[in-house]
This record gives sequence, structure tokens and C-alpha cells, in this order.
Amino acid sequence: MGRKVTVAACTLNQWAMDFDGNFKRILQSIEEAKAAGATYRSGPELEICGYSCEDHFYESDTLLHCWEVLGMLMKSSICEDILIDVGMPVMHKNVTYNCRVTFLNWCVLLIRPKMLLCEDGNYRESRWFSPWTKERTVEDYFLPRMISQLTGQNVVPFGDAVISTRDTCIGFEICEELWNPRSSHIPMSMDGVEIIANGSGSYFELRKAYVTVDLVKSATFKCGGCYIFSNLRGCDGGRIYFNGGSGIFLNGYILNRGKQFALEDVEVTVATFDLEDVRSYRNNIRSRSHSAARSDPYPRVKIDFVLSSENLITNPSDKLINMERRNSCGNMNGKLNVSYHTPEEEISLAPACWLWDYLRRSCQGGFFLPLSGGVDSSSSACLVYSMCNLIVESVSKGDAQVLSDIRKIVGDCEYVPTDPKQLCNTLLVTCYMGTENSSAETKARAAELAKQIGSYHHNIIIDTAVSAILGIFQQITKIVPRFKVHGGSPRENQALQNIQARLRMIIAYLFAQLMLWIRGRPGGLLVLGSTNVDEALRGYLTKYDCSSADINPIGGISKNDLKRFLHYFRKKHGLSALDDILKAPPTAELEPLQEGQLTQLDEVDMGMTYNELETFGRLRKQHCAGPYSMFCRLVNTWDNCTPKEVADKVKHFYRCYAIHRHKMTILTPSCHTETYSPDDNRFDHRPFLYNHTWKWQFNAIDEQVSLASKSCQKPTSTDKTLDPKNIRKIIVCSGVKRMNTKEEEPSRSKKDSPKVPAKPRHVPFNSVISSE
Repeated sequence: MGRKVTVAACTLNQWAMDFDGNFKRILQSIEEAKAAGATYRSGPELEICGYSCEDHFYESDTLLHCWEVLGMLMKSSICEDILIDVGMPVMHKNVTYNCRVTFLNWCVLLIRPKMLLCEDGNYRESRWFSPWTKERTVEDYFLPRMISQLTGQNVVPFGDAVISTRDTCIGFEICEELWNPRSSHIPMSMDGVEIIANGSGSYFELRKAYVTVDLVKSATFKCGGCYIFSNLRGCDGGRIYFNGGSGIFLNGYILNRGKQFALEDVEVTVATFDLEDVRSYRNNIRSRSHSAARSDPYPRVKIDFVLSSENLITNPSDKLINMERRNSCGNMNGKLNVSYHTPEEEISLAPACWLWDYLRRSCQGGFFLPLSGGVDSSSSACLVYSMCNLIVESVSKGDAQVLSDIRKIVGDCEYVPTDPKQLCNTLLVTCYMGTENSSAETKARAAELAKQIGSYHHNIIIDTAVSAILGIFQQITKIVPRFKVHGGSPRENQALQNIQARLRMIIAYLFAQLMLWIRGRPGGLLVLGSTNVDEALRGYLTKYDCSSADINPIGGISKNDLKRFLHYFRKKHGLSALDDILKAPPTAELEPLQEGQLTQLDEVDMGMTYNELETFGRLRKQHCAGPYSMFCRLVNTWDNCTPKEVADKVKHFYRCYAIHRHKMTILTPSCHTETYSPDDNRFDHRPFLYNHTWKWQFNAIDEQVSLASKSCQKPTSTDKTLDPKNIRKIIVCSGVKRMNTKEEEPSRSKKDSPKVPAKPRHVPFNSVISSE
């Protein structure tokens, strides 16, 4: 009787609707799994068509081509004598399901539909799929004619069933079913299922990687058994980056785990384990055994096949991570600690990998970035440089696909990248677009960073273009608008700022289209944007300025995280130019300098600090707080502010949010990173036309402020959910200056000019000079 089983979890960088490429990557993963000795291969969710097909799932062509790919896989000799499950959509009785299709040689064994769909975050699975709600039930599924001709089968089981081989039993979960309180792995393990395979499409968010690992470890710790987690990786055509991390788990510990971030399209994670470890582990948990004796059975598809080897000398996997468990059963030939990337490392890797996938699949020749010398655009530049480092590293390790892709991008079939700076010079064009309002310091900072990362850099002055636009206006109106420092009105001041900002977008696209022509290369460049998640939330950007681009690598990242990332990146790559960038106060430089010094600071313009913005963002999205709930939480958290001051801050934020929400409708696509992103394409569905007075909500806040004022004391609270430690030690209202700020009028342009209220209110703010 065999004991040792070798299984494979596959990480694939698939591309939605790229059936040819997806087929080749699946076939490669099967070939590598067999070469490693695996008898069972499991792949990620919807791997045949790609996860992000979205409304293409409505098309019968998508379903047809999935069956065609499955038929090609079954015909291949590579797929012989190995049990395989793949992910694809299947229509049963005119209803489309997200399914795992398991086959062996030329026989389809089972079609297992997803039972719990994911609807949160960026997921909208019920738009295209229906859940299978008939637990432990199967129905007859009539195979398409092309498959029947290949297999000789007309009907196969469709539903909630498991597969019994001669030596073990295999069950299935699909992504969300692992995360749900009613996970399928619990009743399946009670019914003797020893191997559970999960084909997943889990995407990247900061500080999330440990969650999946903990879920699987917990599942196998309680129930025992082997759990195979196969995940997608990369950008398959949208805003999300699937973050890999496929792994094989046994009885509460990790046998093997794949990389979270990488440029390779196919990664096969293999482990060998002893079936008797599962059985003895479960048998020693007596309460589990008593419950299992009363469990209801699953329908079983019985097959004449064995996963285990007769060779008892085969060594189980020697990668054992966190082996603590409730008894001493099982193999103990090693102990390692699982490690996770820091948030700064995640920022340096995930958007960089996302940029690579976008670049190579868009058939463009590189990137164009307006580089202002500030934290945001410098972060975008550093992410491109990080991408270049990853490319050089992958090529040096022999990744033929990366080498082939970079040769296509640069238009040189013999090119071999060996130096990240040289590659960055080839792929990234940066440009400082100065005006008479720009300072020499920002120009120097941009030039020095470009020099250190190697980008192809230019300094230009756009004052002639600004004057030309103003000349058109003056020709018609005979009026010359002035900045407020020269006696102009708020509307004049705002219009003059927006001309500069919007011209930079036009110039950026001109340069992106022609710079490769100048350099003697074919194609064009992708324009990169540099607006962070906090400024998008606040609306602190101009519609159709440099925030409008092809893609934005930092659009899902907070200002504070970007600063921490630059600190990390400076140490890792020795980029001393980042020191001055991090020390400088954030500024748009759209208003005239006074004696060569800045008069415009972002946090002053916004009337709130980036720390406060991050707090507002997390409360609004993660804690589902409206204006009143946000005030109620913060009044007990911001101890150094009076209730009136907290109320003023909350009201100011929600006024700005309402006035500027329309800008989210044209927000440049960015790599989804942060859990409080305001991106309304998929993640944050809200109106874009608000009554910005919030009269009812603000009246409720005023009533509480009035009560607090009458009682002459602040209410106490035991609510710890917003303890500063739980919002990553955000400190607000401490050591602050006071200044008059003004409410913004409901216009539709950057940093809308304030309208003076009857009684100016005081908005505390932190020092803008300090850095993280």
C-alpha cells in the first residue's frame, strides 16, 4: 500500500481572453509538475480564460473557447498519467458557474461549481456567475460534442462531490469558500477527504499576505489533511495584481510555498507527504473523530488510479515551516520560519510587477513620467527603477520569457539587459516641466534622482504655452487674470493654476508619442501618473492634469506609505537624491514664489494633514463611517482636540469629498494597493454628485457638539477600534499651529478656491516639514 504522495500547486500569470497564451502556460505547468514527480496538479481559479474577463463571461464564445482549450490539454501527451484540475466557466442548464474541471488521461471525472461567490472589494462574481447551492448533490452534465468525441463520454457528474482514488480522497474549494465561516473543507474532512485543492484568484493588498496563510494553516490544524492552494499572479488585464503565494500545507504547517511577487509566468510548487501523517493526526484528535462518525457523506467519483508511490524511501518535503501543532505525529525533518515582505518591500515589488505586465502586454516601448522632484512623482520613478532591477535579475537567472519580452519592447532581438540603470535609460523618459512658479530646488532634485536611476531626463519650461493660452482668453475678454498674491480673486488664482497643470498633461502625451521617434526606436511610451490615494480621496488634483495618464503606479498608496517606501528604497539602492526629496514640504508650485521661496504648501491648501486624510479614508471605507459616525469615533480618539474642532475637521473633509467626488469618474487606472481606495471603477461605488452641505448629517454632529459644550466635558468611550495603534499610530492634533482656512466652493478644479465663511474656523495642522 502506497503512502508517499507528491502534489503540485501552480502559480500562473494568465491574461484575460488570451486563450493561446493561457493554454501554453497551463501546459508548461503540467509538464513541470510531472517532471517534479507530482501525480496531482492543481491550478488557479478560471485559469483557462483568465479571471478578469468580466462581461466577456456573458459571451458564449468565452465558454466555447474554454472547452476547446480543455480538449487540447486532454489531447496532449504531457497530460497523461497525472490527475489534473483546471479552472473555467461552465454553463449548466442555462446557468453559468465558476468551476473546477478534473480530468485524468482522456476522461472528464468531475465538474465542481463554486458554491460561495465573492462580492466584496474588487470582486463582483455574482454579476456573471451563480453559486451552486445544492450541497452534497450532483447532476448529470452533458458534455459538448467536441469533448464527447475525444473522451467517449456523454454525461459526467456536475456538483458538490469528491474524487476517490484507490489510495486517498480529494475534495475541492474555490477561493472564497476558504474565507467563509461555512467553509467546505470542514465537512469534507469529516467525510474522509484527505487532500483539498483550492484554485484561487486572490489579489494583492498591503499587509494582506499573512491572512491566506493563516486561514489555510488554521483549516488544516483543526481538521488535519493536505491543503493545496493555487493562486494567480500578475496583472491579467485590470487594476488588480494577483499576488501568488501558492502553497502546500499539511496538518497545520507549511510544506512548501511559492513566491508572492515575481516576473516568471509559471511557478510550480511541489511537496511530498505521507498519507499516514494525515490519518494518524486526525485519529489522535478524538473530538474530531466523534464528530466525523456522525457526518453526512459526499457523493464520490471513484477512479482506478493511485496518487501514492510504492517507494517508501521517497523523502517527504524538507521544507517545514512553523511546525507547531497539537501532537507529534508526522514527519519532522526540518523547521523554518515563514517570512513576509514588509509593506515597504510590498510597495517596491507589487506595482513594479504590475507595471511590467502592463508594459509587455500593451506593446509599448517604455514610460514617460513628468518628474516634479516631489515624493509622488519620485515614487513612480523609483517603481520603474525597481521594475528594471527585477527584469535584470530575472534575465540573469535564465528566464527566457522575460528576455524575449524585453527584446520585443526595445526592438532588439539580441539585447540582453545587464545593468538596471542602463535599462531604465532605455525604458523611462522623465521630464521636469517648469514654469516661472517653479523653484530651482525642485528642478535640481528631479535632475539628481533621474541621474541616479539612469532615466532619460529633460528639463523644459512651459511658460510660452501658458502665455499662449492666456493670450487667447485676453483676446476675447480684454482682461488679464491675476494670481491672488498680485491682487487677483480666488477664481482667477485657481484658473491660472489649472492652466499650468493641464498643459503639462498635453505636453506629456506629445512627448510620449514622439520621444522614441527621436531616439530612433519604433512605438510610443505609456504616460505615468503620480497621484496618491489620499489626494484622490480629498480631490486635491486637477481634472485632466498630470494626474490624468495611461496608468498610475502609486494611485492606490497613501502619502505616508510612499514616504516610508522611499526611505526603504534609498537604503536599498543607495539613492541619496531621495534625502532632499523626503525633507522637502509637499507643494504643487502653481502659485508665484516670493523672493524665490515657496508660498504654497499642500497641507495648507487642503486644510488637513496627510495623517488626518489617511484616518478619514480608513474610517470612511474600512469602518463604513458617514459624517456622524466619523465624528462620534474621532471625538473619543483625538484627545487633544475639542469636540468643536473635531466637528470642523470632519465637516471640512466631507465638504471637500462631496465637491470633488466627480473627479473619481476619470481617475487614471492604478494598481490596487490600499484598502481605503476611492476608485469608483469597481472598489468604491458612490454617487459623484452630492449635496455638499450635508445638512442633516452635520446637524446631527452639531447637536452632539452642543451637548458636549453644555456638559463641559468630553464623553468617555471604551471603543478601542480606533485606538491610534490600530490606525498605525496616526497622531493628529498634537503639537500643532492654528491657522484660518476657508471652505471650498463647489467648483470643479484643483484645490478649488475657498469661499470665505461668515466666521472663519480654525483647522489645526501638523508641521509640513517633518518626515516619517
